[in-house]
Amino acid sequence: MDIHLPEDLPRLPARRAESHKGDYGRTLLIGGSRGMAGSISLSGMACLRSGAGLVTLAVPDVCLESVAQFEASYMTAPLECDELGRIASAALEHLHELASQATCLALGPGLGRSLELTRLVGWLYRVLPQPMVVDADALYALAQAPGGVSQPAGPRVLTPHPGEFARLQAAYGVDTPQELAHKCGAVVVLKGHHTLSTDGAQQFENTTGNPGMATGGSGDVLTGVITALLGQQLEPLAAARLGVFAHGLAGDLAAQELGQVGMLARDLIDFLPDAWRMLGQRDA
Repeated sequence: MDIHLPEDLPRLPARRAESHKGDYGRTLLIGGSRGMAGSISLSGMACLRSGAGLVTLAVPDVCLESVAQFEASYMTAPLECDELGRIASAALEHLHELASQATCLALGPGLGRSLELTRLVGWLYRVLPQPMVVDADALYALAQAPGGVSQPAGPRVLTPHPGEFARLQAAYGVDTPQELAHKCGAVVVLKGHHTLSTDGAQQFENTTGNPGMATGGSGDVLTGVITALLGQQLEPLAAARLGVFAHGLAGDLAAQELGQVGMLARDLIDFLPDAWRMLGQRDA
């Protein structure tokens, strides 16, 4: 398969012979709810397939066993939940403890929506200093609390699809992804055809990917990929660019093998190792 690799596409650091799992990031992914165990599980599996050393999924206790059954290589942590199986505000102290041991975080896949979650997401966003990928229902929560997105405690990568971006536009009075990135001091990844990654000053359009990726769970996979790269010490914009490119390349490899119509988000995870191998050949 012929692909065009931009000369300035970021690279992952070479792995040292004496390295161990702790050298490649201790990632914490927060999300899931009753009936939405798959979203956070896809993120966790993609994180592992993108080089993360240790991956922990913090999920409501009602769906912990379902999440754990997807993949034996990540760890799970049960959180207090409300009557509808969503993370409850009572989980805040436990989340703070888990986050204190993490290199980077992801927040949102399968999270669900509630007033408690809006407050919880805002607190995590404003207080935790580690790099964080914010996606899905966590973006909805930020849009419900104007001002929160402009006060991060550390590096942030926001990954909205067009509908989620429209909600953020209305909440924060911006017209473009560049304006949102500049206003909130974050990297914005606007997903879609030619996904755009920007920090407000620079912007890059992606060249990989295909319509077969327009299926539920693809965005959750991207969240895991970018989180893994943050854990391997890439700067947020570099992690976003490389993550989006590798995610799309995995989709192109899957389409070549399976066709576009029958592709699943899980197929992207299965082809991530091939994508990373192709990208690694730049340095061979």
